[in-house]
Order: sequence, then structure tokens, then C-alpha cells
Amino acid sequence: MEISVRQQQNEAALAISQPPRQYLTFTLRGEMYAVETLSVKEIIEYGAPTVVPMMPASVRGVINLRGAAVPVFDLGIRFGTGPTDAQRRSCIVIVESSEGGGGTGSPVFGLIVDAVNAVLEISTADIEPPPAFGARIRSDFIAGMGKVDGRFVILLEIGQVLTADELAAMAG
Repeated sequence: MEISVRQQQNEAALAISQPPRQYLTFTLRGEMYAVETLSVKEIIEYGAPTVVPMMPASVRGVINLRGAAVPVFDLGIRFGTGPTDAQRRSCIVIVESSEGGGGTGSPVFGLIVDAVNAVLEISTADIEPPPAFGARIRSDFIAGMGKVDGRFVILLEIGQVLTADELAAMAG
């Protein structure tokens, strides 16, 4: 019993000693989500993507981003909550997935969101593990639950939202 208490104290001390991480928060269907800013390349105004035949339902199409075709995903469809309707504040968040091996070869894709909110710093001590039940999305998509101003923000594991196998299947 004493070992587990000591281990918990060490883990708590480690969490406190780590600097807070920055997250870009956004809303989708009234729920607040966040991705680490390290994976965010840019945020662009929503423009209807060009539809590409034979793509998975969660791929709304592609956009031209400085000469490169970037696939745009509808997180609503990916999360099983239905298609996201473009609104006045809708944006496309351009992210880079570390699933592609990192560096310049990492896959870049866009995520349609209802609105981008803010960049927040969340300390490691304020991040809870993903819930075992009750989440509206698959638990492997969730990196953790960040506590911000008395409410939870779902921290997405961007490399799991779209896996390397799915990215490779789209490229081929």
C-alpha cells in the first residue's frame, strides 16, 4: 500500500513540474474540443471543398492550400454525430498528424469545425484520463479531459482521429 501512495506522490510531482501545454479549442455541435497547438498548421475561413468521388463519407473533399490538395474531414461524421453544417463562424483547422512519421512527410488535413474559440494553456495536473464510458465519441480519439474554468474540454488525439492506415488508403 505504501508503494502505491509513494508512486502517486511521484506522479503528482511530475505532473506539477511539467510546463502547461497549449491547446486550440473549438466547438462542434455545442461540445468543446481541443487539439495541441503543435499539431495546428493554420486556421482558414470555411470554403466549400471540392468533392472527390469514392472518398469515405467523413471526407468532405479537398481544398487547394498553396498548390497542395489537402483533404478536409467532417468531424461530425467521423464522430458519428452527423454532418456538420457550415455556418457563419465555421472554419477549417489545418492540422498535421504525427502518424505519418513526423517531420515534413507528416500528413496534413483539414477539420471542419463550427467555430474556433481560443488558445488555452492546460497544465498536466488539470488533465484527466479519457472517460471509460459516457463519451459521445470513441475513447481512442480522446487524449484526455482538460479541466478549464470548472468544465471539461475534450482533448483530441489527432493521430487517432485519422489513422495512418486511413491516410494511406486515401493517398492510394
